[in-house]
Amino acid sequence: MFEIVQRHLIYFWYYFSIQLEQILLYWVLGMALGSLISVFAKDKIHAMFSALRGKRLGLLGVIPASLLGIASPLCMYGTIPIAASFSEMGMEDDWLAAFMMGSVLLNPQLLFYSAALGLPALVMRFTCCFLCGAAAGIAVRLFFSKKQFFNFSGFCAPANHDTHPNPFIRFLKNFGRNIKATALYFLAGVVLSALFQCYVPQESFARLFGAGNRGFGVLMAATIGVPLYMCGGGTIPLLQTWLHHGMSMGSAASFMITGPATKITNLGALKIALGMKHFLLYLASTLVFALLFGLLIDLIFYFK
Repeated sequence: MFEIVQRHLIYFWYYFSIQLEQILLYWVLGMALGSLISVFAKDKIHAMFSALRGKRLGLLGVIPASLLGIASPLCMYGTIPIAASFSEMGMEDDWLAAFMMGSVLLNPQLLFYSAALGLPALVMRFTCCFLCGAAAGIAVRLFFSKKQFFNFSGFCAPANHDTHPNPFIRFLKNFGRNIKATALYFLAGVVLSALFQCYVPQESFARLFGAGNRGFGVLMAATIGVPLYMCGGGTIPLLQTWLHHGMSMGSAASFMITGPATKITNLGALKIALGMKHFLLYLASTLVFALLFGLLIDLIFYFK
């Protein structure tokens, strides 16, 4: 019995150490990048978004709005109060929707983490998140142009924790908060990845989520993204392992959309800002976006 347990522990440690070695540098550098942007560029990014109010871009405004949402280092609880202040200034709801959706799905830190998945997955993630943000803005403009889509009453600007006069100290404090917020999820992701490699047959996984089971695999990936998503850093080790074991790029894309979009800590704030009816529309449209983009990406890679 002891020998069996010892053998399993050796297998687990082997996969755990390999996964940690492959992903650790991306995690550390991603946090450093996120802290640099948060401390030194966050206000400039938000000022660029605010400056869109004076431009007559019309529907095209969803493009820079989605890109600036991705560039913003804030989480959803920080993005909604910022969006509330923009709304008070007269920012259009469709641009706000594009900014917020882009911010929910991706940020510079998570984008850097995703480099561990390889260049195709990195480009795919950025493209899907940008297009989802733009699509959210377009949908709000088409169907809610004469109605108020958001309800930001009760939200106020988030407190700024980066106030130390020494910029290096501000960076270190922000970096420390990043470690505290993500370390446990990151290690949990590595542990789950190692357990997956130890006990899940590669052939079975490939049959379920691989390109040969295209439609159902995308649907399954979109579905498991809802309960399984922890945080961006925690899912990268899992995605890296899944892609290595045969998960199609389209299935990965679906998971990358539904996961952050339905993260439980995001949903509470979104429900307040959207109201129940619009909140349910948000969930339904997120699932539709995930399925459509997943199927499209699988078709692109199939004919590549």
